[in-house]
Amino acid sequence: MSELASGTGRTTVDTSIWHKELPGEAATAALAADIAPLLGPGDLLTLSGDLGTGKTSFARALIRVLVGDPTLEVPSPTFTLMQLYEGERCPIVHADLYRISRPEDLAELGWEEAGEGAIVIVEWPEHAREVLNSDRLDIAFFLDPAQPPTFRSATLTGHGAMAERLANARALQGLFERSGWHFAERHFLSGDASNRLYERLIKPNGDHAILMISPPKPDGPPIRYGKSYSAIAKLAETIHPFLAMSEALRAHGFSAPEIFAADPVAGLAIIEDLGNDQITQGREIIQERYAWAVTALGAMHAMPLPDTIRQPDGRGGEVPYHLPLYDIDALAIEVELFVEWYAPFIAGVQLASGPKASFVNLWRHALQEVAARPSSSANLTWTLRDYHSPNILWLPGREGIAQVGMIDFQDCVLGHPAYDVASLLQDARVTVSDEVELKLLGHYLRFRRERDSSFDIAAFARAYALLGAQRATKILGIFTRLDRRDHKPAYLTHLPRVQFYLLKGLAHPALAEIKLWFETYLPVIFEPLRQAQKQVHPQNPEPEQAAPDEPGQDLGRSGDPS
Repeated sequence: MSELASGTGRTTVDTSIWHKELPGEAATAALAADIAPLLGPGDLLTLSGDLGTGKTSFARALIRVLVGDPTLEVPSPTFTLMQLYEGERCPIVHADLYRISRPEDLAELGWEEAGEGAIVIVEWPEHAREVLNSDRLDIAFFLDPAQPPTFRSATLTGHGAMAERLANARALQGLFERSGWHFAERHFLSGDASNRLYERLIKPNGDHAILMISPPKPDGPPIRYGKSYSAIAKLAETIHPFLAMSEALRAHGFSAPEIFAADPVAGLAIIEDLGNDQITQGREIIQERYAWAVTALGAMHAMPLPDTIRQPDGRGGEVPYHLPLYDIDALAIEVELFVEWYAPFIAGVQLASGPKASFVNLWRHALQEVAARPSSSANLTWTLRDYHSPNILWLPGREGIAQVGMIDFQDCVLGHPAYDVASLLQDARVTVSDEVELKLLGHYLRFRRERDSSFDIAAFARAYALLGAQRATKILGIFTRLDRRDHKPAYLTHLPRVQFYLLKGLAHPALAEIKLWFETYLPVIFEPLRQAQKQVHPQNPEPEQAAPDEPGQDLGRSGDPS
């Protein structure tokens, strides 16, 4: 493995070996904290070395990190052969194979069942090497007679898929050492729906920051036009856009995290910690904070913004970064997720190719008026795309729109301003009532009109309905995919809320043809609305027209919520 170039990032990996010196128990615990983020369900860690070299001490420190309990009792599995733990991310199996004489003996222990979906930590792996996964991380511990009794050295070797992860861990170590955060405590933070990981770093003097681990994502297979899904949908595949947008937002007066240090090649950054204060309280929104979040969007949309910003080049310099257009291809491929995932797995409807093609074509036609085009770039704005409650922090020590902390914008594109407004006011994770939604939308519209008397409120309301429905359709597909493909079922709890948001949009005349498609091929989508109608009118369970106080009706009728 090559060392990091001075502050610029890791070059190509030519080996997967990393040597570490461990002067004492604290250094061993620190190594365990460094290794823990590398491990996930199905991963194998083998610990090699003679008796007394520190294998069990390292395993104990690692398990405590993975479980999140620094005082957890972790006995040696020498006699039990296997110990099982419930980790924060997945189960953990700690095995000692010293007493295993034949690999077949493992079957009697229930080895395969215990290790399924778990992090498996194995001491004395040489006793059963032929049945162990070839993709593994091995740590060999050594004593040095010339050093004090507490001294150990360790050689970490990544095999197969673990080689790149080990290279990233070494890059992280280099980033810590260069930036002065090497001795900070590391605390895992809950992540998001992506492959990014976050940790809070706390120095002994109390300074704190956030470590963002966002490794480059390999481009997926080409699915259309010779491009991958992420390329068509304009999704960031590296950390570079995040770093560029963070600096650009801050330069325009918005509260994005300051970048303290970064290794953009390895996908690592140490950024400002904006705290934990949310714009929600439990499952309820805090209207004043939402109003400021709306105002921040209004301020952004009212100012001229560049379509090209600067991004780090990974070699200590900068290069131009051209924000991509949120064009019709990107908008359309996102709604396709609905027919590919939600329709068959949640609604239980297997659609033929004809209805699928009709669905996409109807959306492409409806979204033409709000899709970004090169010729309309002057009328576009920065569209952050994930501007909703989980990604907005409240900063009470600041004033005005600076109170609104923005933390998720790496997929920013040039798009219609209505998209982020709909993202916020039709929040997928908390319920924004119709009354509050219209009140805050009116606040946004007044803000824009006060700064530009030519601002077209009716056109914006139409775009709001179109893009809100597009986003809801996309999210229904994404949340289903997170459950079925990525094994993250927690997102299913939000489906009914997002389904109601979709029904709001379908009530708008601009979506009449798409609504007819749903009535023809997927009428089950309207079932929540029918149930709501029955509660409002129990004597008339199938009214021809929805009651005025049902979700989305005011916006659907008027077209001008102000």
